[in-house]
Amino acid sequence: MPGIFAVPMDIGLFPAWTAVVGFFIGSAIGSFLNVVIYRLPRCMSIAEPTHSFCPRCKHQLGIPDLIPIFSWAMQGGKCRYCRAPIAPRYMVVELITGALWGGIWWIHLVQGADPVTFVAWSLFASALVAAIFTDLAHYIIPDEINAAMLIVGLIYSGVLIAQNRANAFTWGLPSGVAGALAGIGVLWGIAFLGRILFGKDAMGHGDIKMARGIGAVLFPSLAMISFGLAIVSGAVIGILVVIMRNFVAKKDEDEEEDEEGYEPESIGSLVKSLFGYVLLMDIVGLFIHPVYRWWFGEDPFTDEAISDDETQVELTMIPFGPHLAVGALAAMLFGTPLQAMVDAYWRNAFGG
Repeated sequence: MPGIFAVPMDIGLFPAWTAVVGFFIGSAIGSFLNVVIYRLPRCMSIAEPTHSFCPRCKHQLGIPDLIPIFSWAMQGGKCRYCRAPIAPRYMVVELITGALWGGIWWIHLVQGADPVTFVAWSLFASALVAAIFTDLAHYIIPDEINAAMLIVGLIYSGVLIAQNRANAFTWGLPSGVAGALAGIGVLWGIAFLGRILFGKDAMGHGDIKMARGIGAVLFPSLAMISFGLAIVSGAVIGILVVIMRNFVAKKDEDEEEDEEGYEPESIGSLVKSLFGYVLLMDIVGLFIHPVYRWWFGEDPFTDEAISDDETQVELTMIPFGPHLAVGALAAMLFGTPLQAMVDAYWRNAFGG
């Protein structure tokens, strides 16, 4: 079995060399993700303007500027018009997305024959890449990205039900719905316990919504593995960050004042948000903005917008969203051995 949710067959749909096709498709998707990563945190439309442009001089980019990976490399990481440096992130996103599409192509179209899972997981992986880079840069996971993950998962689950697949239902619910509820429960539970026990915000709301999307696509079993990986990753990186702070981080008076004036979210607001995420009020609010303001008391379409001159988060401040995303990606790519390890652990722990 090439993947946890792949349809087992003796041979795949395509020969091994076609994974390169998956890589190039993915790198082209990565080029689009760069638009998403730049525009969504700034509350800019993905559709308008229809053309790509240089972030510095705003000049419209031509075909020579839009060849994934190669354009950045051949132009020496600079704009062809104003010669301003272009962040390596543009090429990195294209490389990572291409590699992920190639890997998922290999699992589900070369080793297996499951085009439905290939499409769903490839789109999901693309959304995870966008989430990683927006969260690292601005501490923001745009609601549009989290909504896209959930929608992909629910459609994927619906197709599996239509195909009468064995994994279409979990706990008597469509697996996508069960996974989404599990994702909300785990991350919201961490946020609630952190607020009760330590009086602090233990989890961002973007992370809770992201976990909902992860559960919807990976379904409960694999999603739980991904959450475990994320927690381990977060703990390891957290320790390294603490060590790094001891050497490089220096708090100034303004930072100390901010810490003193910090007020955690109220428990009532946290509970209300839980029901909002279960009822998909945040997604409804994407289309009907007053609904979002009414339920959550904020307007993410203006309140969270960042400007071009806004500094990025400090190197010693690592958000949890990237850990969630990396855990989900690892679960997708290495799901079979990870699931086997978990099953073996439980058998040994409970003697059977």
